[in-house]
Amino acid sequence: MNILQVSGSPHVHTNDSVKKIMWTVVIALLPTMIFSFIYFGWDAVRVTLISVAACVFFEWFIQKFFLKGELTISDGSAVITGMLLAFNVPSNLSWIIIVIGALVAIGVSKMAFGGLGKNIFNPALVGRVFLLISFPTQMTTWPTPKHVFNIGTPIVDAVTGATPLALIKNGLKQGADVSSLMDQVPTYAQLLLGQQGGSLGEVAAAAIILGGIILLCRKVITWHIPVAFLGTAFLFAGVLHLINPGAYIPPSYHLLTGGMMLGAVFMATDMVTSPMSNWGKIVFGIGCGLLTICIRVWGSYPEGVSFAILLMNAFTPLINKWLKPKRFGKAIVAK
Repeated sequence: MNILQVSGSPHVHTNDSVKKIMWTVVIALLPTMIFSFIYFGWDAVRVTLISVAACVFFEWFIQKFFLKGELTISDGSAVITGMLLAFNVPSNLSWIIIVIGALVAIGVSKMAFGGLGKNIFNPALVGRVFLLISFPTQMTTWPTPKHVFNIGTPIVDAVTGATPLALIKNGLKQGADVSSLMDQVPTYAQLLLGQQGGSLGEVAAAAIILGGIILLCRKVITWHIPVAFLGTAFLFAGVLHLINPGAYIPPSYHLLTGGMMLGAVFMATDMVTSPMSNWGKIVFGIGCGLLTICIRVWGSYPEGVSFAILLMNAFTPLINKWLKPKRFGKAIVAK
């Protein structure tokens, strides 16, 4: 008789339940959500509510009528997926596109693999990339956030709502120098507090850092992936900037723009789709940092965080096999 059951990951040595961990992540996401509401108003509220409600509904529907297993919508994982999906799209996105993204995130990336702990790729990123490929115009039309704190000079080209990375990339294609382009994009203070175009979760780096501190203090995540991710991106971008300052932006600017902070803190650290061992997490973070800068610098798309994390998600089983966690116990061979 089989009396042992092996559950899906995450396998974490902690007294906290999966439900408690997930709702802690939701709490850590609240500062970013509040900043998005402040800067984008009711549109941000609409996008977040639709995304969360759709993700919870699709998880309930699939479990009840297809998988016919225990309902898990109360564990908070679907809420996290909905919030992260909302944070990765523009605030003016149509409700039907948001619902499609939620269906792909939950139905295709999560429930098709068997639910929480069995999915290979981060569900919110799968939904986001699917929408980006399927609806490129709608997914790259960025509303201009309100300049609540009025730090520094207004952002140039704010009417079009272009992101700082897009402005710089387009300027470089036209032969402009980085030093001249840096005068047309938000300052570091503006990036920290939210005066930049982009998705809901990209406007304020300070809010994401605060959420990351909460997760670290609660021991929901460890430092390995965020530090390896951001450190590798900083070093790689720094080397490029030293080689040719006129063609490559400063490394610190890479960290505060786009989805770098959101990806490093909340999505690359997903315990289901990231490696189990500490050294594996470091390798994973290094890969994310290298791929992100490569895509940003030499790719046709100004952002690269989503693609980098998904690519490294695919390598997670190999990393786990290569850098296995220390086994609990060891067989003793009698001589």
